[in-house]
Parts: sequence; C-alpha cells; structure tokens
Amino acid sequence: MRERLGFLLKHCSNLKHVETAHGFMVRTALHHDKLLLSQFIETCSSLGFSAYAHSVFSVNSQSHPHIYVFNTMIKGMTLCNSAFEALLVYKSIGRVGLRPDCYSFPFALKAVVDLRAMSLGTQIHSQAICAGLESNVHVVSALIQMYSSCARISDARKVFDEMPLASVCSDNVVVWMAMIAGYVKLGDPDTAMDLLSRMPGTQTDGAVLITWTSVIAGYAQMDRPDEAIAVFLKMQLENVVPDEIAMLAVLSACAQLGAFHIRLGECIHGYVKKRGFDQMVTLKNALIEMYSNSGNISNALHVFENMTRRTVISSTTIISALAFHGLGTQALDVFSRMEMAQVKPNDITFIAVLSACAHVGLVDLGRYYFHAMKYRYGIQHEIQHYGCMIDLLGRAGYLAEALKLVSEMPFQPNAAIWGSLLAASNIHGDAELGELALLHLVQLEPWNSGNYALLSNIYASAGRWDKSVMARKMMRDKGVRKMPGWSFIQRKTT
Repeated sequence: MRERLGFLLKHCSNLKHVETAHGFMVRTALHHDKLLLSQFIETCSSLGFSAYAHSVFSVNSQSHPHIYVFNTMIKGMTLCNSAFEALLVYKSIGRVGLRPDCYSFPFALKAVVDLRAMSLGTQIHSQAICAGLESNVHVVSALIQMYSSCARISDARKVFDEMPLASVCSDNVVVWMAMIAGYVKLGDPDTAMDLLSRMPGTQTDGAVLITWTSVIAGYAQMDRPDEAIAVFLKMQLENVVPDEIAMLAVLSACAQLGAFHIRLGECIHGYVKKRGFDQMVTLKNALIEMYSNSGNISNALHVFENMTRRTVISSTTIISALAFHGLGTQALDVFSRMEMAQVKPNDITFIAVLSACAHVGLVDLGRYYFHAMKYRYGIQHEIQHYGCMIDLLGRAGYLAEALKLVSEMPFQPNAAIWGSLLAASNIHGDAELGELALLHLVQLEPWNSGNYALLSNIYASAGRWDKSVMARKMMRDKGVRKMPGWSFIQRKTT
C-alpha cells in the first residue's frame, strides 16, 4: 500500500487527485507515516495547495509530531511564498516537544530572507548556536546567505571566519560558495575573487564551476568587463571547463567591450558550436548582442537567421542591432516576420521598432506603432517610447508635433528628450526651439559645459550678443569647466 500511495502522490496534478490521495491515506491509516505524510505535504506545496497541506499537517502534528514532517512543512511554505506561515510552523516545533535540527534552521532562515526579518534571523542564529549546530555546513551556509541577503556582509564574513577549519576542509566548499556569492551579490567581486583563489576542493567540481561563473557575472554586472574576461581566462588555466552559463556571462562582458574583444567572442562562438550548445536560445541571443556591439552586424544577422527557435528577446535584440546600425528597413522587416510568427512583442521591442522608424524617417508607420502599442498589444507607453517618438518627429521636421507630444506625455521630459529636440532644431534651423531645449538642458545638466556653449552660440548666431555673453557668464558662475576635446582611433589588425 505504501508503494501504491507513493505512486499516486507522484502523479497528482490537481486538487481532486490530492483529495483522493488524502482519503486513501486516512482509510489505510498511512497518514501517520512520517515519510508518506511528508511526501503528501511536498505534493500539495508543489501544486500550490499549501493551505490544504497545512490543514493536514496541523491535525497530525499534535498527535504524531516528527521533526522531519515539520521541516517539510516549513520548506513547503517557503516554496509557496508563505514565509510568515513557515516561521509560525518553525516556532511551533518547541511547543510539541521537538528540537530543530540541521534542516530546520536553513528552511527557517530562507523564510527570514523572504521577509527581510533581520531581528528574527539573529534570534534563529542564537538558537542554532544553542542547539550546537553553529558549525554545521548547511546551517552556516544558510546563515551566510541570510546575512548577505540582508546586506550584513560583515556578519556573514564573521560566521564564515568562525567556522572551524573553514580554510582547509574541502567538505566545506558549499560554505565558501555561499560567502563568495554574498560578496558578488553586494557588488564586491574583488573580495569574491580573492576567496575563490583560496577555496579548497577539486577545481573541476561542478560547485567550483558555479562559483567561477558567479564571479565572472559579478564583474560584468559591475561594468568591469576586462576583469570578467580575465577571470574567464584564469578559469581556463585552472582547467575548469566552462558550461553554457559561464559562456553566457563572458559573452555579456565581450558585448560591453564591443570590438576590443571580438576575437575572444568569435572563439567563444566556436566553442559553443564545439560543445553542442549552438541551438541554445540564450547563448544565441548573447552572440547577436556581442557581434552587434562589436560592429559586425553581418555575423549578428547570420546567428539570428540560423536559429531554429526564436523568442521575443531574439527578435528584439536583432531589431535593436539593425536600428542602431542605421538599417531601419531591415529592422522593420524582422518585426513584420516576428508578428507573422505570432511572437508577442514587449515594451523593449517597441523601443527598437520606433528607433528603426526614426532612422528610416517613416513617420506615419512610427505613429501607427506608437498607438498600436497600447490599443493592439496592451503595452503602456513609458518615457523611452515618448523619447523615440519625439526623436522620430524631430528628425522628420515635425517640430510643432514633437513639442506638443512633450507637453502631453505623463512624464517630466528628461535630458535625452530635450537633447533630441535640440538636435532637431539644429537640423531644421529653429533657433527658438533650440533656445527652449537648451534652457531646460542647462537646468537638467548644470555640469555639462557643452550645453552652455551651444546656448551661447545660438544667441551669437542670432545676433543676441548680450545673451551670448550671459550664457558664458552663467557657466563661469556655476563653476562649470569646459571639457577638453579628445578623439579615439582604433587600429585595424590583420
């Protein structure tokens, strides 16, 4: 009967199945079996029926309490985003004469993280010490994760440093991983890398690979792509074989650097093919972005066209790339194909589409897509969409309409929008609009010397010398220093 019930629980998919399984448990008196009751609670939690699981647990926990069942209930509650209820179950452990074990504390600490209940977390830490589990690998890892998630990295490091033999015991790699992940999460990849270089254990372990990857991603997220790539190369020297996640992280770094590391990006592309990852959508999307940022739009298109499956991110990435490189017509063609394939666009897609319309000068089509966003696709306009539309109208010479849209949008115009209007006024010789745009830019960017210089020049070209001098004086009074000119030359290698 136990096997039959276990089979039934594994195949439950709705509430009726759960109720049938529960009825079978009660009729056969198997509801007192700790393993089967735990399996029932897990099944209910995984299906989203946490209230049902808790009701069954409450009935049985008083008459036949067992810590294994309590732990399962706490874990199930946290999985169902019921952290408060999970902590109530944890608190009830002592009331039925049980003691929390090395599994109770990690599950409870996960609920603490979800609630950001730092004071309760320190209480649970004290309880773990009283239970003699302050050196248990699972408990220590959970404590480090809890303190790190609550931005208490110094407390997390204290827990790490106080663990006996933390620096030499390879069994404690999971603790090192938690500490390194904590530093990465809080934007300190340098300390994370320092710990990684001293972490014990075999360098080919899957756990070690995850840690290397997190450090690479940490540098990339901090806009430090050079260091991310250096860590990736060091990982190769340590004979740690990268997986698709590691390659995704380093491709992100390559994309930030553009043409500087195009050769490394091409090598990673070859490695992706060699390892059989060439049909993974996330990697393909990263390759498109990397090639686009490096200026190799033909390779980006080649990757896109050879994808067997495309997501909204795939299409949006290539549309953005084509629009950025001035290939607006091709970008809009990809969007049309995307619609025919019934891939629903998102708000980022429309930023790319409107940008493409601006590059090609398709004002009517831009207006259509701007309105279709809301009425056809149910996507609300953000300030970026208004910015793209204003840029489109300004480039095409519809200055009055662009200014009207600025006054109608439900956002305060930012520097990018006034910058678009300034560029449009220069193209179409509208000194009045240029003056208006620059006056706003001076307020929004008081540190930008270029705005004062442009404003002064506009006044000078109109013969308004008094105001030209006033703009220069305003710049000096605010202590704004003129930025020196500079240039950048990239040497082409053969």
